[in-house]
Amino acid sequence: MHLTYQPFELELKHTFTIAKFSRTSTPLMLVQLHHEGLTGYGEASMVPYMGESIQSATDFLKQVDVLQFKYPFDFAAINHYLDTIAPDQPAIKAAIDIALNDIDGKLRQQPCWKLYSSDPAKMPVTSFTVGIDTPEMIVKKLQDAKDFKVIKVKLGRDSDKELINTIRSVTNVPLFVDANQGWADRGQSLDMCHWLHEQGVLLIEQPMLKTDMDGNAWLSERSPVPIIGDEAVQRLPDVTKAAGVYNGINIKLMKSAGMYEAHQMILKARELGLKLMIGCMSETSCATLAAAALAPLCDWADLDGPFLTTNNPYVLPGFADGKWVLNDGYGLGLEFK
Repeated sequence: MHLTYQPFELELKHTFTIAKFSRTSTPLMLVQLHHEGLTGYGEASMVPYMGESIQSATDFLKQVDVLQFKYPFDFAAINHYLDTIAPDQPAIKAAIDIALNDIDGKLRQQPCWKLYSSDPAKMPVTSFTVGIDTPEMIVKKLQDAKDFKVIKVKLGRDSDKELINTIRSVTNVPLFVDANQGWADRGQSLDMCHWLHEQGVLLIEQPMLKTDMDGNAWLSERSPVPIIGDEAVQRLPDVTKAAGVYNGINIKLMKSAGMYEAHQMILKARELGLKLMIGCMSETSCATLAAAALAPLCDWADLDGPFLTTNNPYVLPGFADGKWVLNDGYGLGLEFK
C-alpha cells in the first residue's frame, strides 16, 4: 500500500454565505491509495469553520502508517486506528476511508453502492443549495437550478422571509431550509416553522444552536415540518444523542470520517426511528459518488457539490430527473476528464 496526496482549491461559482460565514472557495486534499496495481481515490473537503486545513491534513497524513491497511479491509479497526492519531479531523479521515472503499470495490469488482446494499431505484432527488444573498443574486443563482426538483435555502438572518419570497417569485418547487444555528427565540422560531410550512418547506436543518438541546427538542415536538440535526450530529455517538431532540439527522461524509461510519450512522438512525438526510460540503465528483452510494438508504439527499463549483477535476456523474444515477463501475465509478 502506498499513499500520495495533493492540495486542491475548489472554486465556487458564487460567494457562498450561510448564517455566520462566507467563502468563495474551499481547500481540499485529494488522496490516492495505491494497492496491487489499483488506485483508490478520496478527498477531504475542509470548510474553514470546521477547523481543518491543508496544514492539519498534511500533518495527519504524515502520521498514517498505510501498512495498517491490509486486505480484506477491517473498516472498524481502520476507523479506530485513525482516531488514535487524532480524535478529530474527520474530513481527512474521510478521504482515506473513501479511497479504501474505492479500492475495495475494485478488488471485489463491484460498485460501492452494491457493497452497501443500496438500491438505485430508491435514489432520492438531491437539492440545489442557494446561499444567503441579495434578491438579485438569488434570482441569478436559481438559473442554475432548472434541472432540480428541490431547492435548499440557507437562512438564519433577518432577511429570511425576503429570501423565501424571492425564491417563490421564481419557482414553486419544494424547499429544504438550513438555518445553520441562526435562530435563537423559541416562539419566533416556531412561528417561522409554520410560515415556512405554508411556503412548501419539507424540512428545516439545525434551526438553533447545536448546544441548545432543550430548545431544538421543544421545536421538534411542535414544528409542522421535520427538524433535522446537522452541526449537532457529527459521528456515530451523536446519533443516539439526537434521538428525542430532532426528528432526523443530516449525515455528511466529511463529518462522519467516511463511508463506513456514515453507514453505521444510517443503521443506528433507522433503529432509533430517525429520518435521514445525506448531505455534503463543497465537494468534487469523488466525494459526491461516495455519498451517492449511500443515498438510496436515506430519505433525502443534498449532494449538489459539483454543481456549485467551477473546477471539478473529474467527470460529472450521471444526473437525471433531479437524481444522481449510480453506474456499474467498480468502486466509486469515478471517471477522469
